Amino acid sequence: MLRASRESGQQVLDVQTLINIDVDQFYGIEIEEFPAQIAQVALWLTDHQMNMKISEEFGAYFARIPLKATPHIVCANALQTDWASVLPPERCSYVLGNPPFLGAKFMDEAQREDTRLVFNGLENSGLLDFVAAWYVKAARYMAVIASEARQSMDSETGLLCHDVPRNDGIRCAFVSTNSITQGEQVGVLWGWMLAQGIKIHFAHRTFSWSNEARGNAAVHCVIVGFGLQDVPNKSIYEYVDIKGESHAVKANDINPYLVDAPDLTLPRRSSAICDVPEIGIGNKPIDGGNYLFTTAEKEEFISKEPAAAPYFRRWVGSHEFINSCERWCLWLGDCPPDLLRCMPEVMSRVQAVRKLRLESVSASTRKLADMPTRFHVENMPASAYMIIPETSSERRLIIPIGYMDPKTLSSNAVKIISGTTVFHFGVLTSVMHMSWVRAVCGRLKNDYRYSADIVYNNFPWPVIASEARQSSEETESPNGLHRSKASRNDKLTQAIEAAAQAVLDARAAHPQASLADLYDPLTMPANLLKAHQALDKAVDAAYGYKGANTDAARVAFLFERY
Repeated sequence: MLRASRESGQQVLDVQTLINIDVDQFYGIEIEEFPAQIAQVALWLTDHQMNMKISEEFGAYFARIPLKATPHIVCANALQTDWASVLPPERCSYVLGNPPFLGAKFMDEAQREDTRLVFNGLENSGLLDFVAAWYVKAARYMAVIASEARQSMDSETGLLCHDVPRNDGIRCAFVSTNSITQGEQVGVLWGWMLAQGIKIHFAHRTFSWSNEARGNAAVHCVIVGFGLQDVPNKSIYEYVDIKGESHAVKANDINPYLVDAPDLTLPRRSSAICDVPEIGIGNKPIDGGNYLFTTAEKEEFISKEPAAAPYFRRWVGSHEFINSCERWCLWLGDCPPDLLRCMPEVMSRVQAVRKLRLESVSASTRKLADMPTRFHVENMPASAYMIIPETSSERRLIIPIGYMDPKTLSSNAVKIISGTTVFHFGVLTSVMHMSWVRAVCGRLKNDYRYSADIVYNNFPWPVIASEARQSSEETESPNGLHRSKASRNDKLTQAIEAAAQAVLDARAAHPQASLADLYDPLTMPANLLKAHQALDKAVDAAYGYKGANTDAARVAFLFERY
């Protein structure tokens, strides 16, 4: 709007008429009084900073002094408060915030009670982190007007009409721990959110965030923007370096895993969707460490109890497998009782395990005390088996997967698969499978956590997987692994098997190197890298994949197949 200047008679721009935002348009909920006051002051300071920018832009000083407008910051528990009582939804445009970061296992009883009230009706909500409660509250807040729109009958026309305004244009965005877009939590939280009609508008994929508080550890976060309405122009903000800057990528749709793919969530499955070998966990002793030994501890024990030597077997978990560390297990499940009673050092360990189990708060563990020489979970394949570390560093582009001889016992810190062929090894160690893992697996900080129920059992294999599985005749390759004889008639399967064998041969060319050495991006040998690149091409061909060589494109392709 223009107005005349009293001094010059010239028309000047009245900047104030162009400013449509003031601090009294902001409403907030903060649980503690002092931070609530800080939030109010911060809004005034931000308003002043924006006023200074306007002054610079238009060349005329502008400031709102004295302060007349006041932010509406309520000191209350956001999960116990009806948000509509703070700001009626029909007046709201945006909901945004940075809710508390707290894992499901670390909430206190008061916080658990708050989430129980919010999550009422959500199945398996005990898996959800604290921040998920804000997503549910926001979705319900946005839906209030739509659900409360009363319909009445027009007496003259007989037509239905709405007598309450509807506002389904509210948009929401939260900074959150990345856990709510990974693993089991996706199905629980976003399965419900999608059912309410929620659509994701934009997303920042995982980035590292830390504040300036002393001793505050960095956390891995995402930002998710969503609403009850769909929008045409969606963007996913990718981070090549999670501590660096993002770059925007246009998306047709953004699903709960924050990839450009259809809106769906992966359920926990007890068996694979494709015809592939069954996956399981290794052995779970529940022994308090009494049956587990380092090499030095084992040698010292045998010096006291020589008869126990035949009952020691190599023991591997994720750490031992990846780093080629030696660890040992005293496996007494096959030890004859008469020999067992003649070994006092061994008997003392058995007694300690029995005592530990009897003192457990778990009824099933106390019952297990009746068989102190056995494990809680026993999974001991009779032939060579595949091993997949449950936890692996985010720095590795590929989770080191390999094989173990049946004399070695695997712990429950790894996943194991019996009856696989080199074909299965090839697909699982390909970039196609790793793209899937990075998109859907749970994380420890940002390290991969491979799961059977979500990752393996939901993975869409190439169609030829069934043909490899259904082979009636098998031959052993030189390294003792099975190769499907029937699959030799299939060029695609043959190509994967040959490329997978080349990966194993490239590893074998470095006998002194651990898998940690071989798969460190800085030390990976050239021959192994080239072998993996050839394997990736063979797997892509089996899928008929001709898209971009990016995780985002591959995951979108796999979700379409799923």
